[in-house]
Amino acid sequence: MKLFQNLFGKDNGIEIAAPVSGKLVAISEVNDPTFGDEILGKGVAVIPSDGRICAPLDGTVSTVFPTGHAAAITGDSGAEILIHIGLDTVKLNGKHFTIHAGEGQKVKKGDLLLEADLEQIKAEGYDIITPVVVCNTDEFSKFQMAESGNVSQGDVVLTIEK
Repeated sequence: MKLFQNLFGKDNGIEIAAPVSGKLVAISEVNDPTFGDEILGKGVAVIPSDGRICAPLDGTVSTVFPTGHAAAITGDSGAEILIHIGLDTVKLNGKHFTIHAGEGQKVKKGDLLLEADLEQIKAEGYDIITPVVVCNTDEFSKFQMAESGNVSQGDVVLTIEK
């Protein structure tokens, strides 16, 4: 049914959910040019209030970094979504992260991917802001961010259209 909606333009676009509860902010607020200047692609960011990072849409896990600080999902819709927990957190070498999903794994929106001990990460001096980036931005023409503010995991934070 979704295929026909896409073909005939009656769809509302591809909805990307918050992978984690927290405060939704514009990607431009991320204090790292790779994300804030949209070098990797357009997206949003969440300042997490919880360390449970979940799938933002149905799809397949395309990458889980061995350090547990990031994961990428290729949605059934074709959207390639990167979730990056914190800034420069790769330097923690996996400390304070737990991986729950593996590459090639089929996931549904809301499935647990990673866990992060946010308090420990902050205690080590890292910013925990979590960019959610559409890496294949060029394949989409419209990007509509939800209103900034508090979000729960699973709330739609970004709608994209081909």
